[in-house]
Amino acid sequence: MQKKIYFASDVHLGFPGYIEGRERELRFAHWLDSIIDHTEELYLLGDIFDFWFEYKRVVPRGYTRIIGRIAQFSDKGIPVHYFVGNHDLWLTDYLTSEAGIILHRSPYQVSLRGKLFYMAHGDGLGNGDYGYKRLKKIFTNKTLRWLFAGLHPNIALKFALNWSKNSRYSKGLVAEPFDRNTDILFQYAVELERSQHHDFYVFGHRHRPLIEPIKNNQSLFITLGDWLTHFSYGCYDGETFLLNKYTS
Repeated sequence: MQKKIYFASDVHLGFPGYIEGRERELRFAHWLDSIIDHTEELYLLGDIFDFWFEYKRVVPRGYTRIIGRIAQFSDKGIPVHYFVGNHDLWLTDYLTSEAGIILHRSPYQVSLRGKLFYMAHGDGLGNGDYGYKRLKKIFTNKTLRWLFAGLHPNIALKFALNWSKNSRYSKGLVAEPFDRNTDILFQYAVELERSQHHDFYVFGHRHRPLIEPIKNNQSLFITLGDWLTHFSYGCYDGETFLLNKYTS
């Protein structure tokens, strides 16, 4: 069987709580098990965790099944690319050293089997959403991170997990309908395509499984969906990019 390249995002492990999220964690782990023997590369495009923060000697409790699965890919020599999202932007070197991931903090361009891909989580890109962009500057501030790290983990992680959970509920679990004329991320891809051609633009963040043509099908804009309601993932075989739903 020819190996394929797989893509997933927005699993939000830990949402809405440790116990409630266990079934979804097991489902994602089973999906990883189902693809490992025929995977060439794996791309995780952010928000795999609903919240993540690394102290120097402490990481969040849980997620051992997923971290172990990711390490199995790396141990087999399968590159695992992890894109920092808006819920796991405080990820540093733990998954790199323990699970062998390749960490990306900015958009990434790469040729895969002769086709040019542009990939990112998708948050903060394009024109608009200025309130979030200001908030992201605060969260990525080194002084704030240092102050947060000074809190006891029991206090800091409880506060952060509640913040993250309430933020997810406030936005709703169902993605808004797509409009190519107003979607900020789609228009961002359109502008990029005007300056440099890419065959595929692949993003997470939107929680909406979508493949939309740009420029008369010369390029495709793709959002991967999520594992909250869609359980969707991308698969590229060198010719066709498909969005599938994991149903097992």
